[in-house]
Amino acid sequence: MGELNTTPNANRLHIGIFGRTNSGKSSLINLITGQNTSIVSEVPGTTTDPVYKAMEINPLGACVIIDTPGIEDNTVLGEQRLEKTKLAMDKADLAVLVFADNETTGFDGEYELLSVFHKRNIPVLCIINSFDNIDKADIKDKILSRMNENRDVLLKVNCNAPGNAADRDKIRMALSKMMPEDYDEAFITGDLVREGDLVLLVMPQDIQAPKRRLILPQVQTIRELLDRKCTVVSTTTDKLEVTLSYLREAPQLIITDSQAFKTVYEHKPANSRLTSFSVLFAAYKGDLPYYTEGARFIDRLTEASRVLIAECCTHAPLTEDIGRVKIPRMLRKRFGEKLQVDMVSGTDFPEDPSGYDLIIQCGGCMFNRQYVLTRIQRAKDAGVPMTNYGVTIAHLTGILDKIVM
Repeated sequence: MGELNTTPNANRLHIGIFGRTNSGKSSLINLITGQNTSIVSEVPGTTTDPVYKAMEINPLGACVIIDTPGIEDNTVLGEQRLEKTKLAMDKADLAVLVFADNETTGFDGEYELLSVFHKRNIPVLCIINSFDNIDKADIKDKILSRMNENRDVLLKVNCNAPGNAADRDKIRMALSKMMPEDYDEAFITGDLVREGDLVLLVMPQDIQAPKRRLILPQVQTIRELLDRKCTVVSTTTDKLEVTLSYLREAPQLIITDSQAFKTVYEHKPANSRLTSFSVLFAAYKGDLPYYTEGARFIDRLTEASRVLIAECCTHAPLTEDIGRVKIPRMLRKRFGEKLQVDMVSGTDFPEDPSGYDLIIQCGGCMFNRQYVLTRIQRAKDAGVPMTNYGVTIAHLTGILDKIVM
């Protein structure tokens, strides 16, 4: 039951806390959460790596709070820590930037972060951590001059007073108002279903699926369909025909594992629409029109091309793995055995992917949407087309124009 009811981190609002060492970031997190969530110390560099804490915070709902190292970390491991901070920036739906009012060297680093978030259209809550409770108007005016007045908010609080309920409520309300209006309104199944629809899920239980469990996209899709008052029938590829024979009417929608696209398409009722879990997540977590456009570049590949396959999961390679084995085999069968296919997993995505002719991204169920969009923007900036597992397989099997998205 827990897997169906617990909000996965990938679906939680990610709030990143940024600032320089000892500016009060960890104290601010404790203030926001009302708990001793982060270790607070006067020793510089106490937060050595980003700390991700899943929580429920009223009125924000399900969140992940990210406590990051200081942006000017000059320790031996500083460069590695700053790389982790950059990753936290990639994942942040909302950013909180802490300015310490006892700082005497200026805020160049903070302003640089502010400009990065502005470029990504990420709202920023700027916090002046008042150590001495004296109103320093010059600091406030300088920060205001760098903010986006339509998206950013500036508050002055004492982060070092964790029991200050008034400041805590003020911060929480500011963050709730900065959330994108449609943040919690998106559906995995989009507008493809309505109440009362019969939906058939074709879910191959092969070596990729944990024993006696469903993989995350299947679990999330089932839960959503039930919440949307649909009737859900589940089967495996080898039982597809017999399952269809049991049904009194054809399902309005069939959702399959992308690997079974061709088989399911050949056996589905004519009036049943077809899509895949990967295609649904391409829209839910990424940019489906961009992925679909990127699929056109598949036909331009040659044996001399270089393709990057980006897998969000970090599971050990298994037999017939879709990203490591099946898609590369399909590509090489069409374009030649010498086609170079590189594989990255988890967060190991290149800062500059310009050396590739095509990027194929998985559904992204393990990451929040903001992080997937950051990858997409990186591909766009490098001028590299990008598509998705499900879109790729549908294109290579000749049915991309026959599925619904």
